[in-house]
Amino acid sequence: MILVLDVGNSHIYGGLFKGEEIVLRFRRSSKAGSTSDEFGVFLRGVLRENGFDPKDVRETAICTVAPEVLHSLRNACVKYFGRPPFVLQSGVKTGLKILYKNPSEVGADRIANAVAATQLFPDTDLLIVDFGTATTFCAVNSRREYLGGVILAGLGISMEALEARTSKLPTVEILRPKQCLGRATVESIQSGLYFGAIGAVKEVCARISAECFAGRKPKIVGTGGFASLFADAGILDEQSPDLVLRGTYLALRMNEDALSASVR
Repeated sequence: MILVLDVGNSHIYGGLFKGEEIVLRFRRSSKAGSTSDEFGVFLRGVLRENGFDPKDVRETAICTVAPEVLHSLRNACVKYFGRPPFVLQSGVKTGLKILYKNPSEVGADRIANAVAATQLFPDTDLLIVDFGTATTFCAVNSRREYLGGVILAGLGISMEALEARTSKLPTVEILRPKQCLGRATVESIQSGLYFGAIGAVKEVCARISAECFAGRKPKIVGTGGFASLFADAGILDEQSPDLVLRGTYLALRMNEDALSASVR
């Protein structure tokens, strides 16, 4: 089995692969300062508590946008799973042609999303919208060329900014409101977050479609922690919550020969 970790700014989202299937999913905080032993004990413990033997994990893979925890996670994989992890980073095989001015600037999570989406929807123009700590957009054409993207403040960041920069606005639960017009402060904030995000997604997708795909409508794929809120909002063609996990897994498979040579 292969253990894959999607390390975000707020959480680690883990997936255990048996063949092509994810047989276990879990989350924990990705706070900086955790030691390799803390990560290792947690990872082995969460496997055992769900009926899996840590000894059956033959490889680990990491995709991270939080480099401050990578050192501890890398050491945890070596100590608790017996070998260095594959890290999705600049220079590894992905099957994509990155057209960013500086390809190394593209976040590993965005690369993983693109790798997985092009495998799920081959020969298709794609717009991938990841509703995470940040809301990111990635444009990938049918030739597997990564064209570029857009980054917005995510729903959680927007809510935290309202609470921090105003004297009377509270922190609220992020959810789908029943209607746009709020009749209480909490309802008004929730409506602004939700419908503001919909408006932003529609505008950004329309502009990218016009600029990159000659007005052709790409397939819009949603992923990330908040994507399920927008399932029936009419802005997404597909939802795939595990794109980063799957993309990291696929990248690992593409690089297995090089990894085997490096550990001989």
